[in-house]
Amino acid sequence: MSASAPAFANAPTALGESTGDRVPVALEQEIRRIYERSPLYGERFPLHSEPLRWSCYAELPALSKKEIVQRGHQAFFRDYRDIERGLAEKRFEYESTGGTTQSPMTVIMEDGWWNAQTARAYLASPILRQFVGRPYRKCVLAPVGCSSNLCPYEDHPFPHRYFDGTVYLNLSSDPFVFPESEWDRIVTELQAVKPEVLEGEPVYLSLLARAAQRRGVAVPSVRAVILTYGKASQQHAQRIAEVFPAPQVDLYGSTEAGYLFVGEAFRDDSQVIDANAFVELVPYRGLADVFQIFVTTRDREAMPLLRYQTGDIVRRFPTGYRLLGREGGLHFRADGSLVSPSEVDAALPEGFRCWHYSLVQTTDHRWDFHYVADEGADHLAVEAALAQLLGDGARVVAFRRRFIAPAASGKFSLLRPLVR
Repeated sequence: MSASAPAFANAPTALGESTGDRVPVALEQEIRRIYERSPLYGERFPLHSEPLRWSCYAELPALSKKEIVQRGHQAFFRDYRDIERGLAEKRFEYESTGGTTQSPMTVIMEDGWWNAQTARAYLASPILRQFVGRPYRKCVLAPVGCSSNLCPYEDHPFPHRYFDGTVYLNLSSDPFVFPESEWDRIVTELQAVKPEVLEGEPVYLSLLARAAQRRGVAVPSVRAVILTYGKASQQHAQRIAEVFPAPQVDLYGSTEAGYLFVGEAFRDDSQVIDANAFVELVPYRGLADVFQIFVTTRDREAMPLLRYQTGDIVRRFPTGYRLLGREGGLHFRADGSLVSPSEVDAALPEGFRCWHYSLVQTTDHRWDFHYVADEGADHLAVEAALAQLLGDGARVVAFRRRFIAPAASGKFSLLRPLVR
């Protein structure tokens, strides 16, 4: 590529051929398809018919979630009646996603899109590839409004929550308030299904591991654990592995964009799912090998996304990528250096064990470390280690809790700095 070309996380072969300062063939074709399918982009920035060059690409304005919310999902369609007809004829389906910090956004997707991009994500993973193209059983434990509209919204009894080999275990959100009778039901259903794949939000799966451990239950059928819907900590992964000792996959995406990265959990080897999206790497705050990502979806008919700014930050390693988290969930020291949940994981004293934690900034120099554990930790050691990590004269106070409440969106945060 030319010196003016932006960096992409995709494999070079995924972008297609490029000559000089021309935008690669596959990327240009997708951009033009998106313009044809959705009037939104032509209204924002007209596109000429001449071959696209990188200078033209750079002028395409990034799309934010805030703009989608303000314009509404109808802006992606030429006629709102197209949406109504599509929903009535079951060519379209819809979901509402709230994220962690912004207003709810309605997402329209064509029927079958979620299953297709999920299958492509599995094919991109050496661990999950074995399940593609054959029947297998999967259990999902995540927030009720988890992803697309595949998760049921009614309290259907088991086995009526069994869809195409998948059982959705939870009937309500916030696993910290599940009564023991609810955990009895969930663990019993897990035993009955004997899943090969266990998928869920890391906090939910960590607490499921606790529930199974307390009941003396093992599920030897599990061959892969998928950590998704939220950011996992090493503590989550370790507690889950103690009860469900199977390879763990970090599968990252969003309701509106689909699955974008997949890799083995905590191996810093996540790769873009090339068949699902082009992922542009935008330098972030002058930090070496740290980027925000702009996503252009592939083969999406309803609500295609072009240079969509997800709000996620990634770090590049020789082996692949690490998803650091949302921009609002990162802390920056006075010298500009970055603290993410990965650094918090590494700073915790050896031997520290918990089911979940959250490090919350309450004032410029005060942080509270909340954790849920069966036994109390050495608070002085934890506080000293985290204060040293944060620097800048930070003071940390540790609290052992029975539960840690999620945000209004139902999502949990590992690191919550003050909103600036």
